[in-house]
Amino acid sequence: MIRAGSATAVRAAAIGAGAALTAVIPLTFSANGGPSELDAAVPADTVSPGLAQVLVAPSNAPVVVALLLVACAFFALRRQWWQAVTMLVVPEIALAVNTWLLKPLWDRQLDDHLAYPSGHTVHLVAVATTFACLVTDLRARIAIATLTVLALIAITPAMAELGYHRPTDVLGGAAAAASMAIGLCWLSEALHARHGP
Repeated sequence: MIRAGSATAVRAAAIGAGAALTAVIPLTFSANGGPSELDAAVPADTVSPGLAQVLVAPSNAPVVVALLLVACAFFALRRQWWQAVTMLVVPEIALAVNTWLLKPLWDRQLDDHLAYPSGHTVHLVAVATTFACLVTDLRARIAIATLTVLALIAITPAMAELGYHRPTDVLGGAAAAASMAIGLCWLSEALHARHGP
């Protein structure tokens, strides 16, 4: 059993690490707007275009929204209303913050859109992180984290191949989403504890 002080330290460290990584990655961007040295570590032709279409599927909006609704239903069917509402709201706040604040802040252009942090990645990771924060079973949390990491490993070269994002966009998106989701879940938990069920 994790004590309250330890849990607070772990959450604070995770939020800080995610925020720091999100802020540090742009320092690696090339001045001419092209791929950075970190991006070059995952060549765009790592996977074929056909396979890339399959691999990016977990980050497509209809899939992520379906996962979000299933996660909300998971809590609602158990009459865990605070968790259900938190599950519904937190990923959408993270996506909105990314779209309206973070992307314009770093202004990384890729073709005709702002690419950093990746919105597809932010949404997917925010859904997974929020669910992991809200479930109480450690094995479920480990399974969710493992599946999310495996999905990111598959999505990253596929995004590069299709020209949707550079690898650092995906990495920054994952870091930003985890940081925001953990922080927002923590805030929701504090509000719930203060105001009761």
